[in-house]
Amino acid sequence: MSEKLSSVQLIVLFYFLAVMVSTVLLLLPAARNPGAELSIVDALFTAASAVSVTGLTVVSTAETFSTTGYFILIFIVQFGGIGIMTLGTFVWLIMGKKIGFKERQLIMIDQNRSTFSGLVQLMREILSIIITIELIGSVVLGTYFLQYYRTWQEAYLHGLFAAVNAATNAGFDITGQSMIPYAHDYFVQAVHMILVILGAIGFPVLVELKEYITYKGKGKSPYRFSLFTKLTTSTFFLLLVIGTFFIYFFDRHHFFADKTWHEALFYALFQGVSTRSGGLVTMDLNDFSTPTQLVLAALMFIGASPSSVGSGIRTTTFAIVALSILAYAKGRSTVKVFRKEIHPVDVHRSFIVLTVAVFLCAVSFIILASTEPSLSLTAIVFEVCSAFGTTGLSLGITSELSTLGKLLLIALMFIGRIGIFSLLFLIRGKVVKENIHYPQERVSIG
Repeated sequence: MSEKLSSVQLIVLFYFLAVMVSTVLLLLPAARNPGAELSIVDALFTAASAVSVTGLTVVSTAETFSTTGYFILIFIVQFGGIGIMTLGTFVWLIMGKKIGFKERQLIMIDQNRSTFSGLVQLMREILSIIITIELIGSVVLGTYFLQYYRTWQEAYLHGLFAAVNAATNAGFDITGQSMIPYAHDYFVQAVHMILVILGAIGFPVLVELKEYITYKGKGKSPYRFSLFTKLTTSTFFLLLVIGTFFIYFFDRHHFFADKTWHEALFYALFQGVSTRSGGLVTMDLNDFSTPTQLVLAALMFIGASPSSVGSGIRTTTFAIVALSILAYAKGRSTVKVFRKEIHPVDVHRSFIVLTVAVFLCAVSFIILASTEPSLSLTAIVFEVCSAFGTTGLSLGITSELSTLGKLLLIALMFIGRIGIFSLLFLIRGKVVKENIHYPQERVSIG
């Protein structure tokens, strides 16, 4: 069967099977608290949310799942966060299996790469870096949580769950209130923000950063970061700064009116970081004004960096589209940045991703507006952008959605996880070489 399926179809099939298996695991009696109910649709929604590392929930994680259920969720978000092929490569290497052409194709698609070179080494690096980050985060948070919880087992369980979910940008929590209990604990917030950023900034960036540290220690000539790392990192932090500013600006006379400067800073900064794909909150987002909620929705739509645990149209897509528009406005025919020229194919791909994403979300707005007439348009826009960006932030309407509404969000989360191009490659036919061309003619645009 696998011989008849394309690499993209296999990847989609693997993620679909992962959702199905995860649904079954979450429905196990041992995964739930005594007396807690979980319907098949709600289990499917939770499984899709975990595999896509979104964090949107239709049930309370703390009230529904047992400790066993917590560990099942940790496994699922780990599986979904770093990618099926990363863990698959690790298993293949342990078993001594040769990583052939077909396997490398799967890895390339799963990690959104454009070349085959260095893929297996990249998988090793990704796995070791993420596991190291999560272990350090678990120990730091678990030790710090000793002052919050009665037993060390409970403290380290919360530390492990929080660290894995922050690093994978999954957005689940077992406090029952997300990060609200730590709204004034800036250390816990800072650790979570660091973990979310490390997960969302892109695996290639982390690998290059590790190489830079090693390279610098050897006293060689200056290390040269790739254009991808320069572009995605600068865009990532620029969006973080701009997002934090606008969150504060639009609510400076509303939510932040009675807050001290440091409270306002951390509230705005944490929510700005969380929109990258983190899905955690230190407050009720309904307390924000409508303009701020729409800013958050826009940031979730953009999402994280390519080859990361996050989704959305991705930072590089946003950057290339913005640079292309700026270049055209200046009368330039090429897009230049960091003394490099963006390949025309990448410019073309960026506009395709943006167009398809806008279309998907717009159709989803219309469908939910008709099936959920009691909900405000702002809440619907917010929920759709959160699902597509696999962020997990919500204005509290997820549990109120109809079965059709839940299935629509499941589809959006799944598309967000596999990526726009995987979706397009899934439905397109074979590439046909065009030997016949017609006369070209210009048409009016705009």
